[in-house]
Amino acid sequence: MSAPAHQHQIRQLDARLINQIAAGEVIERPASVVKELVENSLDAGANRIQVEIERGGMRKIRVRDNGYGIAADDLPLALAAHATSKIASLDDLEAVASLGFRGEALASIASVARLTIASRQRDDQRHGWQIEPGGQTPVPSACAEGTDIEVCDLFYNTPARRKFMRTEQTEFRHIDELIKRLALARPDVDFVLEHNGKTVRQLSASALLSAQQAEQQRLALVCGKAFVEQAQQIDAQAGHGQQAGMSLRGWIARPTFSRQQADMQYFFVNGRLVRDRLVGHAIRQAYKDVLYHGRHPAYVLYLALDPAAVDVNVHPQKHEVRFREQRQVHDFLFASLHRRLAAQHDAATSMAQTPDATAAARLQVGHRSVALSGAGALGRSGSAALFAQRHAHTQVMPQPGGSARHIADAAAAYAYLTQSSAQSMAEPGADADANDKSDAALEVDTSMPPLGHALAQLQGIYVLAENAHGLVLVDMHAAHERVTYEALKQAHAQATLQAQQLLLPQQIAVSEREAEAVEQFAEQLQAFALDVVRSGPELVSVRALPQLLAGADIETLLRDVLAELLSLESSTLLEQQANEVLSSMACHGSVRANRKLSVDEMNALLRAMEATERSDQCNHGRPTWLQLDLATLDKLFLRGR
Repeated sequence: MSAPAHQHQIRQLDARLINQIAAGEVIERPASVVKELVENSLDAGANRIQVEIERGGMRKIRVRDNGYGIAADDLPLALAAHATSKIASLDDLEAVASLGFRGEALASIASVARLTIASRQRDDQRHGWQIEPGGQTPVPSACAEGTDIEVCDLFYNTPARRKFMRTEQTEFRHIDELIKRLALARPDVDFVLEHNGKTVRQLSASALLSAQQAEQQRLALVCGKAFVEQAQQIDAQAGHGQQAGMSLRGWIARPTFSRQQADMQYFFVNGRLVRDRLVGHAIRQAYKDVLYHGRHPAYVLYLALDPAAVDVNVHPQKHEVRFREQRQVHDFLFASLHRRLAAQHDAATSMAQTPDATAAARLQVGHRSVALSGAGALGRSGSAALFAQRHAHTQVMPQPGGSARHIADAAAAYAYLTQSSAQSMAEPGADADANDKSDAALEVDTSMPPLGHALAQLQGIYVLAENAHGLVLVDMHAAHERVTYEALKQAHAQATLQAQQLLLPQQIAVSEREAEAVEQFAEQLQAFALDVVRSGPELVSVRALPQLLAGADIETLLRDVLAELLSLESSTLLEQQANEVLSSMACHGSVRANRKLSVDEMNALLRAMEATERSDQCNHGRPTWLQLDLATLDKLFLRGR
């Protein structure tokens, strides 16, 4: 049976239905209303905004500000669709700097709720003007300067939409989270949030504080003291090329402050709160080396760039943006955060305010620095020599702190010390006078290194050291894992990862699938300095492994590497995820728990940590060392009471 003819006729929709359709895109829940109204207040130059909520926003939402206000003649237009004072041409739209610009919000809200608007301009000494729900003509009002908008009975005329609303507590949580985000964007503005007649959040801005102090105060109020204590400030500028004009500032939490949920991530583009996949990917990649899988970083970041370089008109609720040069923005964000995370250990270890790690670690012998030659650093026994053997050859790409030179200097110096100690022990005929002369010739730089000097080892797990501030506790496996991983990464990136041939190839029984993977990824394994060949249907032979991993459990190392390869399934993915393979390799090449270290070996580890980027976390985001200052120790022992 065919449909009646009138059902195929094209009609012009009436204005109210048009607005209700628009409201379905703009107004998702009560928090959407609050967002639109508060952003209008900010665009109007308000420095005090009060938000009153009843029943999670379903009964009433009221937003009052002290902005410029709206003229009586403009009030009816403010409620009309597509009427705005913020843009007048396509050029304005393509470089819009205000938070609102479409002119849809008030019209959409008025179509699905009972809206009252009252406003008084700052220069109007008489009174303000008001439009009641459903009205079109302004009437005088005794309102204060600024604008006062009240939205009651949201979705009263679209009951199907009300069914999608959550509980009162859930809807209010969305509003509270929104106010926190907006307050972070504008620390110069007072925000007050009330729910059911009670003040829930009061975020005051002080005119006596500098801009930086105001931001830090707002950060503590919104994100909490714990975040502030774990946050590192970032301030990066794009120097030249297509990235010129971009800047990134804000705070990123140390990886040890990672979250189980992505509930403390605030990102602003030109002051606009956004959620963007490209931004999220860049940040995750920057944190990739220092977080457990499934954990989320915490941050408050502000990206500034030319308004013409970002399209904010891609989402009805303006949550998303589109960058015109996406690759440049991604690379700038990643590089800026990656550098800052790499430099975190510099900030941590610099608290002793000593010369750099190289100067602190260098030994002076007859007023002559220990040379970094191969003969001076390689081929010595003991773990200190092993540090030198593993790191002295590594040539690192330019990085803050010159990590390759630092690692090599520290390793060579302590290798020399270990060698001297070993020689004196091996020569029982050496007399005391000779030893005294040797000691006199050895002039040690007495500057206290940032991580101090080793005292002892606890339970074969922790290194205890003394620095200028007190006691340093080091998780030796976690610390060595990071040192080894960074050395592997840098060597792999420059194709300088050296292999060490085994005297006898080691045969390892594997599954047929693993044996096939050895054949499939033979070239990639060689790039990791692993020389492995298939010698049977379920048998492989390991002929060489990375020199940096000398002494590792070869079988366990190979099995874990093969597991990584099988999970990636293609050489292309392996190139993208090479660091994950290197991280797994580093774990096997690091000193294990219950391994007894000499004091010289422990000091070698401390010096290598000081010279290594990201050394305050292991590859999985765990801390590698902790500081207990004298004040803390005195407090624990009740000294001074």
